[in-house]
Amino acid sequence: MSSFLYAATRTPFGRLNGALAGVRPDDLSATVIQALLATTPALDPAAVDDVVWGNANGAGEDNRNVGRMAVLLAGLPASVGGTTVNRLCGSSLDAAMIGSRAIETGDATVVVAGGVESMTRAPWVLAKPDDEPVSTALGWRLVNPRMPAEWTVSLGECNEQLGERFGVSRERQDEFADRSHRLATAAWDDGFYDDLVTPVAGLTRDEGVRPGSSVTALAALEPRFRTDGTITAGNASPLTDGASAMLLGSAAAAELIGREPLAAIAGRGGFALDPREFGYAPVEAANRALRRAGIGWDQVGAVELNEAFAVQSLVCVDAWKIDPGIVNVRGGAIAIGHPLGASGGRVLGTLAKVLRERHERWGVAAICIGVGQGLAVVLENLEVTR
Repeated sequence: MSSFLYAATRTPFGRLNGALAGVRPDDLSATVIQALLATTPALDPAAVDDVVWGNANGAGEDNRNVGRMAVLLAGLPASVGGTTVNRLCGSSLDAAMIGSRAIETGDATVVVAGGVESMTRAPWVLAKPDDEPVSTALGWRLVNPRMPAEWTVSLGECNEQLGERFGVSRERQDEFADRSHRLATAAWDDGFYDDLVTPVAGLTRDEGVRPGSSVTALAALEPRFRTDGTITAGNASPLTDGASAMLLGSAAAAELIGREPLAAIAGRGGFALDPREFGYAPVEAANRALRRAGIGWDQVGAVELNEAFAVQSLVCVDAWKIDPGIVNVRGGAIAIGHPLGASGGRVLGTLAKVLRERHERWGVAAICIGVGQGLAVVLENLEVTR
């Protein structure tokens, strides 16, 4: 049995302490689930077999299984269950992979998958009996002293090391970041995101996109992780708030949903390595997903790679030996933002639309994950049979 993507939507992604700062993550989740189901009015919400929801934080208002809370707040029948998945940055892509497996095994016919993160509202926590507060917004916290110190360096330092290993210059990183803003600006101006994004709290567009970005302006920014480093606030993804949702189903679900699917989920892949090299993990994750789909990179017409950092995006694209022009053609996370638990849903939903827009058959959605992991999904555009 195969699994399919029928619909996708997301909220606009808001800056840290920006327009979505006043919205709880469970409310963000409920809002985007309601918006997703509104795109398929023929579907009885009671026919949803499960909700699989990604979330990387889980320390604040997103605690106690935010997936189930979102189901109840969204007004779905209490008979619809919900679970929460935490694979850090890959949480909502993992949610889609889990949902697709449930469909392919026959355990489910219709699944809602997605995820949420409010990095603004992530709380400070105290570990009993300590009295030193720790921010839960990003990165390592409450580290086990048995964990090797070299594994627990900052995400930025990990990527400085990656840049050194592969010889990625500051200039390339800034050019990549500028491209992200330019393409995201053009996508919004062209109306590409109009039917992919659900306004929330008065926010109608991604708040972090900078139409006036330039390589010159990016080059003037100071390094953030090393005095002689290459990574700046401009060539890394910002702290962000947002949610994404996807409707998955079997072939038979088309009758319940009242529409044909957007794309088939043709392959899935995961990979893990040294925590310091997490930015490179999508390379093998995508290679595995392609092998499981039975195709090669020469057949791929579009790639959505979450831009956690420009440097890790560049080393992945270099390793795949693909045309950079097919990557993130409608902007990426450096411009759009990276609310950890929601980004996987964003890249998968965007990929499905890009494949249709470009009349390409095969595409790859991939994401790097802190602490040394990566995930990838291959989509097949069912409108193209060549």
